[in-house]
Amino acid sequence: MASAVKDSRPGYGQLLRTPGAWTFLLPGFLARQPFAMLTIGITLLVQSTTGSFGTAGAVTAATGVSMALFAPQSGKLADRFGQRAVLLPGVVVHVVGVAALITLALLHAPLWALITVAVPTGASTPQVGPMVRARWAAKLGGSPLMPTAAAFESVTDEFTFVVGPVLATALCTGIHPAAGLVAEAVLSLAGGLLFASQRRTQPPVHRAQADDLPRVSALSVPGVRVLIVAFLGIGTVFGGMQVSLTAFTEHIGHPGINGVLYGIFAAGNMLAGVVCGAVSWKVGPRRRLLVAYGLLALATTPLWAVTAVPLLAAVGLLIGLCIAPALISGYTLVESLVPAGARTEAFTWLTGAVALGQAAAASSAGQLADRFGPSAGFLVPLAGTALALTVLLTLRGHLRPHSSAVVVTGADRGATVPADAVEDRERELASA
Repeated sequence: MASAVKDSRPGYGQLLRTPGAWTFLLPGFLARQPFAMLTIGITLLVQSTTGSFGTAGAVTAATGVSMALFAPQSGKLADRFGQRAVLLPGVVVHVVGVAALITLALLHAPLWALITVAVPTGASTPQVGPMVRARWAAKLGGSPLMPTAAAFESVTDEFTFVVGPVLATALCTGIHPAAGLVAEAVLSLAGGLLFASQRRTQPPVHRAQADDLPRVSALSVPGVRVLIVAFLGIGTVFGGMQVSLTAFTEHIGHPGINGVLYGIFAAGNMLAGVVCGAVSWKVGPRRRLLVAYGLLALATTPLWAVTAVPLLAAVGLLIGLCIAPALISGYTLVESLVPAGARTEAFTWLTGAVALGQAAAASSAGQLADRFGPSAGFLVPLAGTALALTVLLTLRGHLRPHSSAVVVTGADRGATVPADAVEDRERELASA
């Protein structure tokens, strides 16, 4: 609750002392680890069995698209029926899907068969990250610790993207091409079941009948739609980097360093996330998002021209440093834009947008790498972020709550308030 934290300068230590936080943080960390292993595991397995980055990118894209399309529905169901009710069957379906995908790939099944199985595999991917964020939001309410929680979750996400790709690559190249996906399935099952068992910290169920309120879709909020475009652009960075780095390291004869290079990129993201959460910002999240996104688009510019591994690692680190501030600012804006009863759905729309952008980028980068060489795939992150930045700058006004904004904390949850009161709330968040 908001009363759990009253320090004038909130920080990580205070956040982690929130009662009950560790009961969902530790299981949540284990359960979200496979998310960072899935696409790289699919890419490495399918490329190994088919010899084509284009085919690997297509299967990865099918997984990501289905994940992006079904994740918001999963979030909406979690808001309405509870996280446990959605997570338990989803984990089972996902593990079965991964097992089927591994089997078909090793049997050299045609592309259509791989894509057919990839769709339910991606659709059932456990959305643990958004669920953890929703638990923070329910626990903290309107506390000044919300931006710190957003930063902490970004750091946690990026730590998984440091460990996950390295682990998946090491397993696939050192043991067996399918070993990365086997580990992903085992962690999904164990982590998902453990996280689902933490009933006491899951957000309250928001049924329209119980609350006597009309059900609000997160997608009906204009600001959420703008953030979706921004997160799509961020997804193109993840997908484009992942496939292009795989193609590049394969081209130079050192496939084993793929995970290291991607880990450096993710480490920059994680480092920036730590700093963002430790700083007491005087600038609001909307302006931080615009600045960070501009720097991100600029940082992707030299990727396609880099041919030396050390320089590629340095550019990847710089790009990673720009991603975290954009992600954190976007997630922080959700609290002031979206009513509490649709917040898990909003978080899953953003997570799904990243997955969709990642999928589209993986497919595009794979085709470019096959036709024009590994460096051509690096054009995808540049194009994706440039287009998203254009939309973000044009529609930035939608990221400011208007007169119809909804209070999302305390007894006033679900009530409309004047625009000036919302602006005051936004300034409080900005100064936190």
